[in-house]
Amino acid sequence: MSEASPITVLLVDDQPLLRMGFRLILEGEEDLRIVGEASDGAEAVEKVRDLSPDVVLMDVRMPVLDGIEATRAITADGSPARIIILTTFDVDEYAFAGLQAGASAFLLKDVAPSELIHAVRVVASGDAVVAPRVTQRLLETYVRGAATPAPAAPAPDPLLADLTPRETEMLEAMAEGLSNAEIAHRYFLSEATVKTHVRRILTKLHLRDRVQAVVYAYETGLVVPSNPDY
Repeated sequence: MSEASPITVLLVDDQPLLRMGFRLILEGEEDLRIVGEASDGAEAVEKVRDLSPDVVLMDVRMPVLDGIEATRAITADGSPARIIILTTFDVDEYAFAGLQAGASAFLLKDVAPSELIHAVRVVASGDAVVAPRVTQRLLETYVRGAATPAPAAPAPDPLLADLTPRETEMLEAMAEGLSNAEIAHRYFLSEATVKTHVRRILTKLHLRDRVQAVVYAYETGLVVPSNPDY
């Protein structure tokens, strides 16, 4: 048995069979424990308050309160729970809205069991980029799609001035979808040093995790989406 406390998970989906499937997958791991289930967003918000899970697997389309609004309410409460949005397609407007609302990652509903387990562990650790290049493509698609035909450059966020030149480089690399190991290789740094830079960036910008940092980089104009010819 691991000496560390198990990662606690709340399952949120209006389909009982899907909740059962996720439960069967996750409960087979010694370091994961299901602490509750919810069938709609409003119930999810209450159960997060009552159970304080480490990770929430959040469906989007649900009655009473959808998964996006539930995510927004949970993060507004100041809950430390990490939220993984469950989507049908990898480039999905709901996934982008979920990231904006405070989710840490998104997964496809037909995710392989091993990928689901890995994602829960990664998100719980705070290194919340799951499928980073897919996340990057999602952000580019929806940030580009929200742009006007002649977009004006957004006003720079004053908080960006608090970053050192190295931290700005790190944030730009994160927005490219690079992992800590890839960033370390690019800048000839140790992974421990990269992790320290990432923590400082999140603290200075008042962000929850790496995915929120990537959203921030696009929304503030620090990183400009590519312009493919199609």
